[in-house]
Amino acid sequence: MMPKYEVIIYWSEQDNAFIAEVPELPGCMADGKTYQDVIKNTEIIIDEWIETAKELGREIPQPKGRLMYA
Repeated sequence: MMPKYEVIIYWSEQDNAFIAEVPELPGCMADGKTYQDVIKNTEIIIDEWIETAKELGREIPQPKGRLMYA
């Protein structure tokens, strides 16, 4: 089952790609040439982030849902 972390997606002119950030998982980011690509890549990178955290014995944050900032 896919964890339900908040994902922020935006277009980057500099990278000419969509960028996705997962604020609750520090450093967890993905990109993609299309919106569908960035969603798919984000699902992969979240799984990889969690697996790496487990291997290193680090705490895995529980998803909090929508974060309020800005």
